[in-house]
Amino acid sequence: MKNTLRFLLLILVFSLLKPNIILAQGRDNLVLFSGIVTDARNDNPLVNAYILIKKAGRGTITNQMGYFSIYVIPGDTVAFTYVGFKEQIHVIPRKIEATYSAIIELKEDAKLLQEVKVYPYRSEEEFKDAFLSMQLPDQKDREALARNTDPEQIAKLANMAGMGAMGNYRNFLNQQLNYQSNRQFNTTIPFLNPFAWANFIQSVKRGDLKKTGFNEMYKYAPPENIKKSDLKKNAEN
Repeated sequence: MKNTLRFLLLILVFSLLKPNIILAQGRDNLVLFSGIVTDARNDNPLVNAYILIKKAGRGTITNQMGYFSIYVIPGDTVAFTYVGFKEQIHVIPRKIEATYSAIIELKEDAKLLQEVKVYPYRSEEEFKDAFLSMQLPDQKDREALARNTDPEQIAKLANMAGMGAMGNYRNFLNQQLNYQSNRQFNTTIPFLNPFAWANFIQSVKRGDLKKTGFNEMYKYAPPENIKKSDLKKNAEN
């Protein structure tokens, strides 16, 4: 019975001392791992790159110069990661001294994404409606040009004209004649001119208004607003 109690006591003491022994052995095997993480393309240091010991679940990051330092155990697997670069795994050698250094060069991780087309319309029908209702930058100028060159509008404006080309020509000649004959005299109103009344009374007495030869000369003058088609008909007749 005593031997059994001694055996159990030894097992208990050994179980209490074993973790401390293992921990002491782990402390004796710790290695200071340090180095620099750089870009493999141009050797620029990578700031805030992640260093992770996956089994231990601990890690660190690089400083402004890309430098890092962390305690490891020989045989540990250390992962180096950085945004835009491929992950690199570094295995700590088993036979090393108290310190270990390395330069870690990370390579860029270029990923090609599929083309994404972004449209401001939720469906094809909305795009068709927007396209059909779209106005060109010179839309107002085009509408004004269409109104001004409309044959119906041109014909309407021509009918509204009070005088044709021949009438304008005769009016211009009369104005020039009146200006040349009256430029040295003051303008008078014929209705109040006694000499005009005297000439009118004499012409009535002579019967000038009854003569037809005075009006015959106007038969050969083209009427106002005459059309080209009317001139062709008169020429054929």
